[in-house]
Order: sequence, then C-alpha cells, then structure tokens
Amino acid sequence: MVNGLEDVIAAETVLSDVDGQAGRLIIRGHSLDELAEGSCYEDVLGLLWVELIDGCPDARGLAAGLGAARVRAFEHVRAVDRQLLALPLYDVVLSLLTRIEDGDDLATALNLVAAPAVFAPAVIRLRLGREPLPPDPMLPHAADMLRMLQGVRPSATQVEALDRYLVTASDHGLNASTFAARVIASTHAGLAAAAIGAFCALKGPLHGGAPGPVLDMLDDIEEPDRAPTWLESALANGERLMGFGHRVYRVRDPRADALKAALELLTRSGEVTVERLRLAEAVERAALELLARHKPDRRLQTNLEFYTALLLEALGFPRDAFTCVFAASRVGGWIAHAREQTLRGRLIRPQSRYVGPRAQAIA
Repeated sequence: MVNGLEDVIAAETVLSDVDGQAGRLIIRGHSLDELAEGSCYEDVLGLLWVELIDGCPDARGLAAGLGAARVRAFEHVRAVDRQLLALPLYDVVLSLLTRIEDGDDLATALNLVAAPAVFAPAVIRLRLGREPLPPDPMLPHAADMLRMLQGVRPSATQVEALDRYLVTASDHGLNASTFAARVIASTHAGLAAAAIGAFCALKGPLHGGAPGPVLDMLDDIEEPDRAPTWLESALANGERLMGFGHRVYRVRDPRADALKAALELLTRSGEVTVERLRLAEAVERAALELLARHKPDRRLQTNLEFYTALLLEALGFPRDAFTCVFAASRVGGWIAHAREQTLRGRLIRPQSRYVGPRAQAIA
C-alpha cells in the first residue's frame, strides 16, 4: 500500500503535466512560462475546455459568455442575509455555490467559473458595510473581478497581475481538489457537484489555505535582517515555514517564478512597495538556506503560496479570501478534469486493505 497514493497513477489526462523533478508545468502542450507571460484567463479556459465541453467558443466568445454568467451569478448575492454573513467568507461562498444549477453543458461551466469571481468580492464588500457592485459584462474576467472588489476600474498592471495568477493556478495535475472533482464526476454527477466537492477539499489547511499564513510570517519578521533569527527559531520549535515545500516538486515550483514576475510588475508601477518585496526576498533567501541545512534530505523550495500571498494582498484581497480567489482560478481546471473523467474514464473505485481486528468466533 502507498500512503497518500504517492506516485500511484490514478488517471490519464491531456490537461496538465507536472514534472516535479525538472520543475516544469505543461498545460495542454504549453509551458507555464509561455502561458503566464502572454495569456489571459479566457485563453487558458479555451485551452482546457476544447473537445471536452460541447460548443466551447474561442477566448473572445468565452469572455462574452463569462460576462453574461457573472451577471447571472450576481443575482444569487441577494440570498446573503445577516445570519449567512456572520459565517467565515469561505462558508458564505460555499453556500452561494450550492445555488448554481447543475448540468454538464457550457452554460453550467461558465456559471461555475463566474460564481467565485462574483461571490468573493461581493461578500468582502458586504462585510465592510459596502454595497456589492454588479458585474460589467463588457470587461475581461480579471478586470471585472478587481473592479467588483475595489469599486473602481483597476489599472492595466493590476489586471495583468491577476490574470497571471488566474492562469498560473488554473490547473496542476491530480491535486487533492482536482482528484475530488474527478471522483465525483466518475459517478456521472454534474459539473456543479464536482466543482463544489473540489471547493470543499480546499477548506483544509494542507491544500489551498497556505497563502494567508505567509503574510502572518512576514508581518512577524518585519525587517529583512530579522529573517534568519526568526526562521531559525520557528524551525527549532517544529513549526512549518509557510510557502516552502511541495508534495510533487523536488526543485523550485515554476509557479513561484511566474507570480514573482507579476509582483515585480506591481512594484515597478508603485502598487507594491519596494520594501515589501525586499522583505519577502530576504525571507525567501534565509528560509531556503536554513531548510537546506536543517532538512537536506527533503529539498524544500519556494512554492506557489509564497508569492501568491504578496500578490493577492497587493491587489486588495483580504487574507481570508485567498482560498476563494484560488478557487476562482482552479475551477476552470476542475471543470476540464470532471468532463474528461465523465467522457473518457470509469467509476473511480479503489480497494482498501483491512487492518482491523479479525472476526471472533461466537463461543
């Protein structure tokens, strides 16, 4: 038996290839470097969904379809009452997701992608005592998500930065949430069931919940020259350094570089302070040095969460919204995997090995 299904092949896919030894991520034949540099989220949705969702249009058609879907999703925001708003943001968004009508068609897929991009900004504003802003269906997806959050039209640099995040996090092999989506889809449940199940897999801190604590760590450290001492103390106390290490990658996570480049765009435009970036870089250097010394057998490198935290903070998302923003990206990949499983896979039914007590004979 392999604990945690480590290295077990559970599906064949055309969607993404995670090469943990070389530090490469390929999405439908395109490297992450290529996609993050010149693609918007609508481009990647078209790449992921082609041949899997009937009638899937090109990026321009997807942009129009998503605009209309955001308008439909906004109608569900009316269901947020005082009692619901008292719950954690994640739970409010989950509750609203359950209102999406299920199906296997393009309209359902668009509704599911639109939903977290609309719900998260709306709930954030409601919790601040502000009115939620209805979507602008004419805007690109990333631009409208930021406008609904900030209340003003975002800068081109902000839109590019969020697009890079949405592209970078859109799909990543058979991670916990994607596997959950495929298991549910293998029963021939609809896309909403698969996506909601995948979203539930993000609630645990081991998948989707790490970026917020990265900022807590940076806030505690405060100054670059304090990083080595603070991190040394954390390791001595058995604490995990958030933003470092990955179950698959044995070298640097390529997504970390893509998001650092997006953060540098915001720094050059003055939307992130140079001091904040320099602090993060100092913490990264110190952490990698300490991890190499203290855990030489584990090859712990910077992962997606480290620069995700700084990027989403710079764009105005509160820390408790990071999981929902991650879902706004990964939902496109969940949908693609769910359709691939439904069309080309079988019911997922692994075996278990019983290790409990044997049956006792009746005297």
